[in-house]
This record gives sequence, C-alpha cells and structure tokens, in this order.
Amino acid sequence: MENKLPRRKNLRLKNYDYSQPGYYFVTICTENRRNLLCNIVGNDAPVVPSEIGNEIIQCWENISLLYENVKTDGFCIMPNHIHGIIVIEDTKPQPLSEKTYGFQSAERRGRRSLPDIIKDFKSVTARQYNKLVEIEFRNTLWQKSYYEHIIRNELELQEIREYIVNNPVKWVEDEYYI
Repeated sequence: MENKLPRRKNLRLKNYDYSQPGYYFVTICTENRRNLLCNIVGNDAPVVPSEIGNEIIQCWENISLLYENVKTDGFCIMPNHIHGIIVIEDTKPQPLSEKTYGFQSAERRGRRSLPDIIKDFKSVTARQYNKLVEIEFRNTLWQKSYYEHIIRNELELQEIREYIVNNPVKWVEDEYYI
C-alpha cells in the first residue's frame, strides 16, 4: 500500500548537534496563523498580550529556570507567532528540585537540545491554552514545526536582536501578517 501523505521537509542541519553551546533564533507560529497571542495597536505599535499571550511570555521567561546552561535572550510576541533567542551555554547544568511553571524538574531531563526545549515550550503553552478555550479548539495552538537559525557571530546576533525589537512596529509588513 503506497503512502499518499506528503513528507515533511526536515529543516534542521544534518549531523548538527543542537545541544551544543550557541545562540539560536527561533520563530514559532500559531496553527493556521491565527491571531491569538496579542493585539498591536496604534502607530508606535504597543503590544497588548491576550490571556494566552501572557501565559506564553511567562513560559518563555521560565525557560532559563530549567537549567543554568540554558538562557533566553531577545523575545517578542506577535499576534500569530513569536520570535526569540535561546542560548545554550557551555556549562554543566545544575538540577532543580521543584517544578517550574509546568515543566518537569531538570534533574530528570538531562542536557536538552534546542528541539527538546522548543517541544517542551510548545507542550506547556498548549496545555495552558487548552485550559482557556472551549473543547473544540483544544490542541490547536501551534503549527507542527518551527523555524530556527543558528546565530554564527556577534553582528548577526545584533541584527536579529534589532529585528525582534522592531518586529511589532513593522507588523503590517510582516510575512505572517493576516
């Protein structure tokens, strides 16, 4: 029997260790690019997070609480996607003994790769979302994949930070604008 389902394109670099130290830029979109996360109002584009948007911001800020070697850098929430920088440092992680905002304790999880971190983040935020919506909309917060880019130098890091900061102001020009 022939499988007629389309094959998903693997966006990750072949043979690259995504648990190694480095800076990683990620973009995660809502399923079907639904505007669920915030509103952008006015000419100076202040971002007004929705209830789930506030939960997502809190979860992003808590990523760095999982391990001492995983930090977050620039971040912005947009109506139908988020942008952020995750930093995996070259230090030995120290386990945490208590749960942190829906994440399991770090001592049971070992060293995490970027895909693991994103999977955990999406899982926790989807659970928070499911608590807030009607049954028919559950499990539909995020699209299945995400975009990532390995930041290779300081200039690239500064350009991406600037892009993140200015993203809300340029919302109507954004490729994800609906």
